[in-house]
Amino acid sequence: MELFDNLGISSAGHPTIDWELTPADTFGTFESWGGRERVRHASERFYYFFINGWQNPPGLCLMERGIKFARVLAEIDAPRELLDQCMARQGKSSYTDKNFAIDPALKDWLQANLLDHFDAAKVHPVKSGLEEESQEAGLPRAGDALPPVKPITLRGTPAVVATAELQDILSRHNFFDSQRMPQGGHFVNALVDNNDDLTVTDRVTGLMWQRGGIDIMSLRAMQKQIAAANADRLAGYGDWRLPTMEEALSLMEPRPNSKGLFLHPCFSRAQAFIFTSDKRKPGGYWFVDFKQGTVFWASGTIPGGFGRLVRMA
Repeated sequence: MELFDNLGISSAGHPTIDWELTPADTFGTFESWGGRERVRHASERFYYFFINGWQNPPGLCLMERGIKFARVLAEIDAPRELLDQCMARQGKSSYTDKNFAIDPALKDWLQANLLDHFDAAKVHPVKSGLEEESQEAGLPRAGDALPPVKPITLRGTPAVVATAELQDILSRHNFFDSQRMPQGGHFVNALVDNNDDLTVTDRVTGLMWQRGGIDIMSLRAMQKQIAAANADRLAGYGDWRLPTMEEALSLMEPRPNSKGLFLHPCFSRAQAFIFTSDKRKPGGYWFVDFKQGTVFWASGTIPGGFGRLVRMA
């Protein structure tokens, strides 16, 4: 198929477009091993089109998906009226999902313009971002002479937080949230490199942060990983934990970095959304999403979340 050849996808695996796969299916399918019986092994790849409503204006994209694997392969130049009509038929999206499935009209357009008669001018490959990541960010180092900062104490104990409380939390600490507080919010950190390639410390909050993190998994599995990190004394310490919502939000930057995250570039891009230690009232768990720059709640089981550990310095 010319489309896949153009994008450098090997024909050895016989790639095809899955017209039935939608964004709503993907987390349960690919992050939990078994949402669909036909996912046979970790190397298997699926390809589908969707409308990315997070970007402005929304755009049509081709996604490559597998078990714990996802990347946008290309952006597609499709008629704006077709995209608008497709989204309008599906109604208003939520804070946590602004991706839309394609409809029959878009499918027909794609079939005619990309599959039956391939038009390369309509396909814009997206850089994969799979090259080695740099976390060099020019931070001051521990031991440097630094100006004083005004310390701020954030809640460090887990809590049950209702959705109605979010706006107050954001306003109280001037946290940025792309959905609820897009104008003016910016908690200013004073990060210091601890010279261990593992951690940074925020002199404002007194928190030491893991620069990398833990892969996506359930909350129960995450707690086991935290216990193992403490037993192994990660960076020399044994009191690592999940951050509270306030602590995680203190890392949120008002603009995406070069890695596409609302986060300081000293942190790994692999942990796009992370567990917090807070539960949601009446149910679920709170997550902070650095890819979309917002807070959302979900189950702690499927698909779970990534982890970025914290401790008091």
